[in-house]
Amino acid sequence: MPRRVLVVDDEKGVREALRQLLEYEQIEVHTVTSGQDALDVYPEFSPHLVFLDVKMAGMDGLETLAKLRQLDGDAQIVMISGHGTIQTAVEATQLGAYDFLEKPLDTDRVLVTLRNALEHVELESENQRLRAGIADRYEIVGQGSAITRVLATIEKVAPTASRVLIAGENGSGKELVARAIHRRSPRRDRPFVEVNCAAIPSELIESELFGHMKGSFTGAFADRTGKFEQADGGTLFLDEIGDMSLAAQAKVLRALQEGVITRIGAAKPIKVDVRVIAATNKELAAELAAGRFREDLYYRLNVVPIEVPPLRQRREDIPTLVDRFVNELAQFGGLPPKAFAPDALQELTARDWPGNVRELRNAVERLLILSAGERVVAGDVVRVVAGARDASLGEVAHCETFDEFKTEAEKAFLVGKLEENGWNVSETARRLDMPRSNLYKKIEKYGLARAGGDSGA
Repeated sequence: MPRRVLVVDDEKGVREALRQLLEYEQIEVHTVTSGQDALDVYPEFSPHLVFLDVKMAGMDGLETLAKLRQLDGDAQIVMISGHGTIQTAVEATQLGAYDFLEKPLDTDRVLVTLRNALEHVELESENQRLRAGIADRYEIVGQGSAITRVLATIEKVAPTASRVLIAGENGSGKELVARAIHRRSPRRDRPFVEVNCAAIPSELIESELFGHMKGSFTGAFADRTGKFEQADGGTLFLDEIGDMSLAAQAKVLRALQEGVITRIGAAKPIKVDVRVIAATNKELAAELAAGRFREDLYYRLNVVPIEVPPLRQRREDIPTLVDRFVNELAQFGGLPPKAFAPDALQELTARDWPGNVRELRNAVERLLILSAGERVVAGDVVRVVAGARDASLGEVAHCETFDEFKTEAEKAFLVGKLEENGWNVSETARRLDMPRSNLYKKIEKYGLARAGGDSGA
């Protein structure tokens, strides 16, 4: 598709010179003589770039620039002037001009500016496409009453500055809720920074959150910015907040109360503006009673609670989720799209999904890889999704000795837990309170493998 450039200048010689130069570069050119004409033709011509004279009769270039930017906030405009001053150039830049060229126009300078501006337009277009794709991947899918209540709460709380505590089982979509709140908030153009409190050793969590200075502890070879600083002006998502140490909880509480943090080893505090959204799969009331979670921090975080329902409580959304995962895996995972027969969807809907949406997505991926036909049928679901877990349970029922029973039961148990955690070995080991090295040994011993892929670290 040819690029389009609008030339706005009341000098015929300038218009024709630019037209000749641009058309030689295979650019589609439209020229007008006034700012009002530019505003009239801009919507229909939809140029990728505008060359706009500063000094014109009637509406001058700066006024035209301001109105074009109101008309299209992404308009790329290069100002040209025979009476250029630093003040004019600064004012044009403040109004959103991409560049400023002086008359008489230098051909090489015009071409360099043209190419840079069009590359910028292309980059912005690609960024918008990627952002849209990312937003789609994090969209919350479902029309059932349970998820509709969650979406209604998100719409109410997102525009505010209130903190949110998201509760829900592992794999139910707590991160999606946090991202949805951020995308609908006034902070949407600022960073969204995620911290998995369960995945960071307790001795490192403070450094991860607040940063550190060089030499403040063994291994601190350079200054490091913490997650609170990285999220300044945006949103900090503290996932699995229930696993945070009491010492770190105290510092998070101070950051929430005072809006300041202090890097480890630093003397001066740093002011931060961060909206904190927290999530947990634990019953924090029980953690409070056991003394493992600070009551004052709990009430700071739990301003607006959101309970994400498990998948077994929103079975009506499973067909929609399956369709979404098929499209996503075909687009981003390079897998062949396949239709799911009604009996396959019925079989999937009937299952309990202890790993929730994450487990369902893994199952859809496995079915796209391992089902033999052009579409997925109920037999595929029984064979592939039931897979190792149900097969192992069947083996348990046919054991002849107690030792065989223990072996098969352990295999079935481990496969089930790995499935629940998306075959993330580190997360599974943590939830089983087992050293990760031990779990790896058992996976190797029993030859356990995720159908259609490798286990995660």
